[in-house]
Amino acid sequence: MTATATQVPSPPPAWRTRLSRWDVKSAPYLYIAPFFLLFALVGLFPLIYTAFVSLHDYDLLLGNNGFVGLENYGYVLTAERFWKALGNTFSIFLLSSVPQVIAAIAIAAVLDANLRAKTFWRMGVLVPYVVAPVAVGLIFNQVFADQSGLANAALQLIGLDPIGWHKEPLFAHIAISVMVNFRWTGYNTLIFLAAMQAIPRDILEAAVVDGASRLRAFFSVTVPMLRPTIIFVVITSTIGGLQIFDEPRMFDQIGLGGADRQWMTVTMYLYELGWGNQRDFGRASAVAWVLFIVIVVFALANYWLTSRISTSGDAHRTARSRKAVAR
Repeated sequence: MTATATQVPSPPPAWRTRLSRWDVKSAPYLYIAPFFLLFALVGLFPLIYTAFVSLHDYDLLLGNNGFVGLENYGYVLTAERFWKALGNTFSIFLLSSVPQVIAAIAIAAVLDANLRAKTFWRMGVLVPYVVAPVAVGLIFNQVFADQSGLANAALQLIGLDPIGWHKEPLFAHIAISVMVNFRWTGYNTLIFLAAMQAIPRDILEAAVVDGASRLRAFFSVTVPMLRPTIIFVVITSTIGGLQIFDEPRMFDQIGLGGADRQWMTVTMYLYELGWGNQRDFGRASAVAWVLFIVIVVFALANYWLTSRISTSGDAHRTARSRKAVAR
């Protein structure tokens, strides 16, 4: 019998090997390419084009009238209304974001407990978020009406004087903050609820077994483990709060931020410059870029502050555990 020679398969062509290697290396980038293409189209290009317009005398009707450099920024930074709008924006942002995060964590903790009809209550907190902002503005505009509003009627029932919600800047900011919290608290609640459900239950049960009450376990275990989610919510609330437009725009019938612009925000001032009497897109674009820089600075500051608090808290707990071991 003759032994048959073993046939060795011939190696693939070099071009096919190179193509296979290129496919393996480029496939991940091709998968994420649609996002970056969409971002470049609807995010990056408008941002760059806004910077271009802010350096030109750009009229809404007449178009580009020439390069003016930083003149639009000089006008914006020396305008009294811009600084008033910036102060109003910060005031509304603080009055809405801080209570909103606290309330969202508290409601999420309640929804995370053993409740009947959990799905119903969890869907219920999201209902205000799906209501149109215009509808929310119209409803709360009547609630906080100066003469016959529901809020003033409730104050009179308990013996207090009615409040001029549309006259005093602070009360106007509080009313608008209530509108913002009504819409966004439920949305942030579901984010915190998802983070709470991701916490291992054995950690909470171990804390209870060690003698910690439910409240102590919540503040000593749940809240520290929610810090990454808190950082995310704080940053997104900062971005949204500094861009607020719908609620103050719909707070009265005129939509200019009050007779003395007492609740006009930066985005409302931007709208007034671009689509108001001036129709100056160059100045409006300058406001947009100044607001963009402010948002970036505040987002980085929030991230640094929350990260520092988280790091200091971890170090404090580590030091306490080391002392306990030493004893």
